[in-house]
Amino acid sequence: MSILVIGGTGTVGSATVARLVRRGKSVRVLSRHPENATLPAGATAVAGDLSDPATLGEAFEGIDRLCLITPLDPQEGEKGKSAVSAARTAGVARIVFHSVHKVEACPEAPHFRSKIEIEGAIKGTGIPFTVVRPNNFFQNDLWLRQALVEHGVYPQPIGAKGLSRVDTGDIADCLTTALLADGDELTGKTFPVVGPDVLTGEQCARIWGSALGRKVVYGGNDLDRWAAQAAQGGMPDWMVADLEIMYRFFQQQGLAATTDELARQNELMGHPPRRFEDWAAETAKKWRV
Repeated sequence: MSILVIGGTGTVGSATVARLVRRGKSVRVLSRHPENATLPAGATAVAGDLSDPATLGEAFEGIDRLCLITPLDPQEGEKGKSAVSAARTAGVARIVFHSVHKVEACPEAPHFRSKIEIEGAIKGTGIPFTVVRPNNFFQNDLWLRQALVEHGVYPQPIGAKGLSRVDTGDIADCLTTALLADGDELTGKTFPVVGPDVLTGEQCARIWGSALGRKVVYGGNDLDRWAAQAAQGGMPDWMVADLEIMYRFFQQQGLAATTDELARQNELMGHPPRRFEDWAAETAKKWRV
């Protein structure tokens, strides 16, 4: 079995590649600059650019299964559909796509809409597929280290409705299971990938405070202030606009999993999902070293 991972150098993708290699699988990772890609032994970087479909043919040669993790990008939808088209041309036997939990609930956010478009393109190919839909990542908080450690502020404006945030290692476990599945038991299915707890902004701040051994306060729900700070920190305008829409949705509706969704994901995860407080405690310990 030969597997191509698109997005294989990112947080979720690199964890998925590592798992596949440990299982003894032949893994290729698409990269615009393969000479610079850092991969585990046993994985191979191959040249290709999703914005230039003509560069994808060689990367897909002989590929049996595709793991598609599209980047947050203004052209995410088009890039994802280029990958799907290349998979169809190459005769790929299965596609596993990394989408977003309850993605249809917020189509006004560009990166949610892109995922909807890519899911539709995959279904239109007739290729057997599985869609994995994760919630907000624990690991997004790694970008907040300075705010947390130096200023005692949790600035991600996720609001008070709550999100079923999830560890990226759990997501990688689900992607790996879907990629290696034999038979049709996972074909055509969509799975939520969520954490066991519904977390608000205030709760995330309290958990970080406990992990860091200091007071941490929630930065609040003022999205104008968040957008200004994000822009000042160098975030591109298109990304600020996209994430502001997402955070408004989180504040108004939340992104909480149901009991049925937690049970359903066990088909893929095969173990209890990790808890945020355990991850935060482990991360805080690493930060102190």
